[in-house]
Amino acid sequence: MARTLTLAAALAAGALSLGAAPASSPELHFQLVEGQNLNAFVRDGTVAAHLLLRSGIDPRILVAFPAGNSGVGLWFAPVGRPATWALDRAPKPVNSADGTLHGITAVAHIDVARLTPKQAVLSNVRYLRDYQAVGRFPGEVAADAQIGPDSIRYSRPRIDGAPGYALTLRVIEGRIERGSIMAGAAGRIRIEITALTGDTPLTPLPLGQLLNPRAAPDPEARKALAFLSYREKFLAGSWRFNTYFGRDTLMSVRLLMPVLQPAAIEAGLGSVLARLSPGGEVAHEEGIGEFAVIQNRKAGRPGDGAELDYGMIDDDYMLAPIVADYLEGPARDRGAEFLATMIDSAARPGDRAAIGTLLVRNVRFVLQRARDFAAAPSTATLIAIKPGRMSGEWRDSDEGLGRGIYPYDVNAALVPAALAAADRLYRSGRLDRYLTPADRAALDGAAAMATTWRDQAPPLFRVTIGPAKAVSAIRGYARTLGVSPAAALAALGRAPLRFHALSIDAAGEAVPIINSDEGFALLFGNPAPADLDRDIAALMRPFPAGLMTDAGLLVANAAFAGAEAQARFTPGAYHGAVIWSWQQALLAAGLERQLKRHDLPAPVRTRLAGAQAALWRVIRATRGLQSSELWSWRYRDGQYQPVAFGAGKADVDESNAAQLWSTVYLAVQAPKRHR
Repeated sequence: MARTLTLAAALAAGALSLGAAPASSPELHFQLVEGQNLNAFVRDGTVAAHLLLRSGIDPRILVAFPAGNSGVGLWFAPVGRPATWALDRAPKPVNSADGTLHGITAVAHIDVARLTPKQAVLSNVRYLRDYQAVGRFPGEVAADAQIGPDSIRYSRPRIDGAPGYALTLRVIEGRIERGSIMAGAAGRIRIEITALTGDTPLTPLPLGQLLNPRAAPDPEARKALAFLSYREKFLAGSWRFNTYFGRDTLMSVRLLMPVLQPAAIEAGLGSVLARLSPGGEVAHEEGIGEFAVIQNRKAGRPGDGAELDYGMIDDDYMLAPIVADYLEGPARDRGAEFLATMIDSAARPGDRAAIGTLLVRNVRFVLQRARDFAAAPSTATLIAIKPGRMSGEWRDSDEGLGRGIYPYDVNAALVPAALAAADRLYRSGRLDRYLTPADRAALDGAAAMATTWRDQAPPLFRVTIGPAKAVSAIRGYARTLGVSPAAALAALGRAPLRFHALSIDAAGEAVPIINSDEGFALLFGNPAPADLDRDIAALMRPFPAGLMTDAGLLVANAAFAGAEAQARFTPGAYHGAVIWSWQQALLAAGLERQLKRHDLPAPVRTRLAGAQAALWRVIRATRGLQSSELWSWRYRDGQYQPVAFGAGKADVDESNAAQLWSTVYLAVQAPKRHR
């Protein structure tokens, strides 16, 4: 503890020397501008960092580190007019002389007369994003400003005495006056930013072990993926989710699988398997670093062991299909070696098991959870999100499922896929050495269970809207949003409108929101041709009859759900009438997979090919946003125009500039006929 306090004192006094920045360019560095956020990324040796400079009337400086999912941020008081940051010197890696801290230094300026610090947060990124979203963070991680003649510093050790965090602003142009930074003679403020963390660095996956030659030549996506890829795990997205997320890892590995090298695939799958619960559930998110220290103290546990969250249900049913795809594809010549690989459990320290053993744990869980519906199909026996929660799958904001508890994607697509994958793995013999007699007995019925789920679950979510009611709803919703209903109405025809509900609520009622989750059924299943034709038509109609806009494929359309639901599914809602990059890629990959089938009637194949062409048109039109997490839109001059999420006052949060599953276009590429 004394050593750490001495370190903090040195930081406070400005006496800590930093190691020199590398003489050559860092191994990875790039910049992205998204809305009002200027993002600069750097990775070199022990340093990986994301500098975010927020322009506008509420300026902000934030640096996020993959090490420990840690970060430092400084929020300023509102300025009188929108101000703009510019980066004069890109971030360069630095290390403290004693090697306990590592981070970056950069130089930037902003065209504003005064910057007054409002709040600094130095800790785990979860606390930074909490402060950004709701203005709160734990009092024990607070750090006071240390103001010098030309600098403002914030520093402190981690609360358990480990090396902590530091943020220093040194004024190059301007002056410090009564705690504020005042502009210089040119009317701007220019500062040197130094940000440091003491959390343990991750081990980057070398670029040569990440992608194979089939990957698309997209430099921005390649850089974003590289920044998020480590031997220990893939990171979900930066700045807000710079750590492991199970669902994000699984879907990204699956969609990127054709272009990933085996070392990268196995790093991703291994990170998921290492975090399985003893009962076989996939961990959704991990709490590490100082967040884990605080959570462990609350629970009466010592140390900084990871807190693993098993609150989501969709990821549990993704693991088996994706591992099966790997074993039947890239790993078909080394599947036994992969399954025999021993890995340490992050869920139970000291537990070391073969990947095959861990996979069987998950298969057991899937079979047990799917048994009730297979025996007696009904709404009541569907798989619900966990009690007391409003979310449980990828739409993980409180309103993302429209207040339903039985998600469409889980029940109609992922559970049948998981059961079918369990059967494939069993029949292949690959799991033989890891199965008990009880496992074999249960797996003997997996194929029949998969058939029941595939045939009986999707119809429970079907919604039918009569033509007159559909026209009235579309007109009203379009009026509310200030968009034209003409294209949507023209696409309706005279037949009833049919689609799958987003979810089913506790009363057994379908939540009539058109959604993009058909992509899961296309990627993991083989819907009947008539169902495929109908369901894709529902998505591809122009919004607000379907999901298609000039700005991209929306993930939700609440036109038929009533005014109350529409108010919760706005273009400013995280899972509302917005575009998620990876959902477009999921549908694109699913359409390509379905078009390879040999049992599709010619009219169905023609309509799927048309849907594919329309989807790739909007994907190409928003190419510059594809590495982002999501984006919104505005309607102007009769067109939907993409807008960065977080740029509008009504947006609930901001998007990650680098998102793992938004890099999947490195593998999900337009067929030559659509390029």
